[in-house]
Amino acid sequence: MSYQLEDLLYLMERLRDPQHGCPWDLQQSFETIVPHTLEEAYEVADAIAQGDFDQLNGELGDLLFQVVYYAQLGREAGHFDWDRVVDGITSKLVRRHPHVFPDGNLRTAPGSVALAPEQVKQRWEAIKAEERAAKAVVPAQLSLLDDVPHALPALSRAQKLQKRASQSGFDWAEVGPVFDKVAEELEEIRGAITAGDQPAIAEEVGDLLFCVVNLARHLKVDAETALREGNGKFERRFRWIEQELVRTACTLEESSPMRLNQLWEEAKRKGL
Repeated sequence: MSYQLEDLLYLMERLRDPQHGCPWDLQQSFETIVPHTLEEAYEVADAIAQGDFDQLNGELGDLLFQVVYYAQLGREAGHFDWDRVVDGITSKLVRRHPHVFPDGNLRTAPGSVALAPEQVKQRWEAIKAEERAAKAVVPAQLSLLDDVPHALPALSRAQKLQKRASQSGFDWAEVGPVFDKVAEELEEIRGAITAGDQPAIAEEVGDLLFCVVNLARHLKVDAETALREGNGKFERRFRWIEQELVRTACTLEESSPMRLNQLWEEAKRKGL
């Protein structure tokens, strides 16, 4: 026997039962669960990056449980429930795929309109824009940047903000000027350092990071993924250096900068 979705929903009800539920689960709220949700999402991403599909199976279950948890909290507060969550996402995806569901009916017989991936993307963004306009309480308050989540990691949010702005033509047509902006921000950091203005240094570093994200976007590189892979590369090389130093009965503190740089270059040559 294998458990089904209905069993998971029932389990969640039991955990939140006021009389016989789990004391820890009964203390939780939307706000306290958010950190766990973010952690589970990153663990899914990590399992994919590692190519560990056994781990991914478990991590996806953990992430699904987060959605089930919010649905239970929403039902208890009278905001929404699991059925409404499922209905909402299904309705939205049917609406945003008119090339697959031309009459807006999920059960329509297959017969999608042939579109290139870029055309699909353009239609998706156009439909999203229409949805944002429909949600605006006051039309004058509508912004392309509405509904870009503040809780996104900074690199991801920078990229999404830039992408949204570019939809209206607020963007460089080619990558050359983006390189110039990166160089400009570097010089502004140098100026702030020379002036000894710490708040300005912090501000200019933020501007530089924003420009680097813009450069990545123009090069069709996802900044968050690129940095995650860069982190992984640094970690692999640093761990190898630590192991090499242990092998030679030496420590990081005892090693000269020249020796550490030699080891770093050796790690690079090994493809780490």
